[in-house]
Amino acid sequence: MKLKKSKFKILLILYFLGFSMFTRVSGQPVPGKDENIPFLVTFGKDGKTSWGDYDFHQVFFFSILKDYTKPFYIRVFDPDCGGENDEIQGVFDTKTMFSVYGGKGVDPEVNPESRGLLKGLNYKSGNLLASRIFGNEARYDNNYYTFGPFNPSEGDFNTKWNSYMFKIVCEGISGDDGNLYKYFLSSDPDNNIPIEGANAFTYAYHFRMWNDFKSVSHIYPYIDTGTVYIRQSNFDWDNDGTILVVSRYKQGIQIPISNEDNWVTSNIPIEPPEVGSSLDFQFHKRQDELVKNNNVVITLENQRGDNLKFYSSPIGGVPIYQPQMRVEKVKPKK
Repeated sequence: MKLKKSKFKILLILYFLGFSMFTRVSGQPVPGKDENIPFLVTFGKDGKTSWGDYDFHQVFFFSILKDYTKPFYIRVFDPDCGGENDEIQGVFDTKTMFSVYGGKGVDPEVNPESRGLLKGLNYKSGNLLASRIFGNEARYDNNYYTFGPFNPSEGDFNTKWNSYMFKIVCEGISGDDGNLYKYFLSSDPDNNIPIEGANAFTYAYHFRMWNDFKSVSHIYPYIDTGTVYIRQSNFDWDNDGTILVVSRYKQGIQIPISNEDNWVTSNIPIEPPEVGSSLDFQFHKRQDELVKNNNVVITLENQRGDNLKFYSSPIGGVPIYQPQMRVEKVKPKK
């Protein structure tokens, strides 16, 4: 590279800008396609925490851009607890309640209690728009149940993201079985039609690992401005392999993992190139012995104690490791 006053040679070991902060997403399936997670999981309130659910509820948020004005629907795949996908404990006797909330009190940035991380029922803030309890109902096994239609203006408006916020809560109200399910935010009541610019996120990710050696699952927290380090906490990993953290700066660092029915916490430093992008938490199963039906929970917070969001569609796209650019000054030829 030649300049008038000096000459520089830029040695690119690898330079591949894998994402932009302003990439628009479209969706939203939950879990997202890039996450490679088979199901979300919530157990009945009489379940044992050693089965991989420490609080027996899960809260997810949907954000819809202000310029989207048509009705939308929240579709739940396999909402009943019984049949092919769910985890039985003796007999299927679990009832699960799904509830959709909008209005003031939903936005988790304004109302931290809405995130569902504190004890009690504080996560049920907002206006209840729809709710249904599911038991062992064969007609919903491997099928969808659709909530809606909803008007986007029924949500809680977030000025920072120029979006309306909605919340869906899955709660195991009785029994001890594990309900495995998925969501889809759709513009159609009978089909999964993505909504441009929409996204979904949670602060405490409860999910099922695949029952095979080869599949690697991912979750994508977003690192906002001012983050110096993050504190990860993982629960009931069952010593099932390794958890790696990858970014455009980190090639892959291994974090401490939990075993049966316990939490393990550790700090991860955040470098300036990682701010304003997503991290990739990768869940690699152990190869010597197959651990089946492994349910895992993970949460993150920054150095100030603020919880981090896991986005189903990673903000800016999936991060790709980029070894650092090295700049050398070249002496002018005599």
